[in-house]
Amino acid sequence: MIPRRAVVSWILYDLANTIFSMGVVSMYFSTWVRDQVGAAHADAVYGVITAISMGVIFIISPLLGAMSDRARRRMPFLVVSTVICVALTMVLARIGYTGTMVAFVVANAAYQAGLQFYDSLLPDVTTEENRGRISGIGVGIGYLGSYVAVGIGILLGTTDKALLFSLIGIAFLAFSIPCFLFVREQGNPNPKPFFDLPALVDSTKATVTALRSSDRFPGLGRFLFGRIFYTDAINTVISIMTLYTVNVAVSTGMTSEQGEAKASLVMLSAISFAVAGGFFWGWLVDRIGPKRTLDAVLQLWVVTFILAAVIGLFHLPIEALFLAAAMAGVALGGIWSADRPLMLRLTPPDRVGEFYGLYGMVGRFSAITGPLIWAGVTSLTIHSFEMSPERGQGIGVLTLLVMVLFSMWVLRRVDDAPRDWAALSGGRASS
Repeated sequence: MIPRRAVVSWILYDLANTIFSMGVVSMYFSTWVRDQVGAAHADAVYGVITAISMGVIFIISPLLGAMSDRARRRMPFLVVSTVICVALTMVLARIGYTGTMVAFVVANAAYQAGLQFYDSLLPDVTTEENRGRISGIGVGIGYLGSYVAVGIGILLGTTDKALLFSLIGIAFLAFSIPCFLFVREQGNPNPKPFFDLPALVDSTKATVTALRSSDRFPGLGRFLFGRIFYTDAINTVISIMTLYTVNVAVSTGMTSEQGEAKASLVMLSAISFAVAGGFFWGWLVDRIGPKRTLDAVLQLWVVTFILAAVIGLFHLPIEALFLAAAMAGVALGGIWSADRPLMLRLTPPDRVGEFYGLYGMVGRFSAITGPLIWAGVTSLTIHSFEMSPERGQGIGVLTLLVMVLFSMWVLRRVDDAPRDWAALSGGRASS
């Protein structure tokens, strides 16, 4: 019997880390960069610095997963990564331009590492029968953290980014503590050393073995490959939504400050629908399975990207962004509600940490390429073709649409039927 306190505490961490992702990655850091380098260069600079951060975690993500499989418990990994992220978040905008850039790179990498350890705790707070529902509730409640992030700026009525970053860090830590205290892991009955040189060598070998062996498990390799492209598009659009809204607002005659206020309202719209979406899609996962749910979510993303691109390309009123944000919110709640349970369905139970390292690695790879592609497209359209920022960004959104369509084609042959893990682990299956 899994204690309800453990389930609630696990869900609260989803809320906690969303405070960081919304407040820092999606909102205030991108506008801080815009303040430092100007509107014409903000997309390129922010894209590159985000790609560097994700490059760090891309390299170490599978290694961390293999190390956590060797350890007695995964929770200490989650605690350390969270504390590092919180500490560096609280110094953003206080240590100069270069120092803040470096702090963001490491803080975001630590946040991403924490997600990997957090996701791998899902089997400890769920059963096969309720995994979709609990994952969906986590997503839905998690997005309430976005209200906290946006609300901090609105309630304080300040543009002091240093203060906002500090408060976001405090809130992240406060909502994380119940997870640290009350989630009880089954634990590893055969722990091994994981932080000396031989252990690091063994963990590296395990990462290589995981990469090579993923094809032995039906659908796993194809899912991980397809996941690169839809997470690429979705993570990128999340990170640039505020910049896009500000540019659309300025094109209608608003000031940058008015545009930032409007962006907060657009983000709140997206958050509200993401909360509801998480509950709905989580329920649907348990009814029809994670793969069919993921297919439906990606179809909704296609429509959303088309609308978002049209707004910038044809100078539609900023009010149209509220509709696009609502659709994106519903779709965003669905991605993680279906994505995590599907990964668990495709993963051998005794290799969750190892394969979640690969799961994290492909997500991080997409988070490298997405911002770089965005930076390249917007730089080309805005500087070389002299388009307005919002029109150049509209072209950028169309490139993200192509990625979603390609991922749907890759994933068409993946199914979520129950696996015979005893047979598959013996190598008698093919993908």
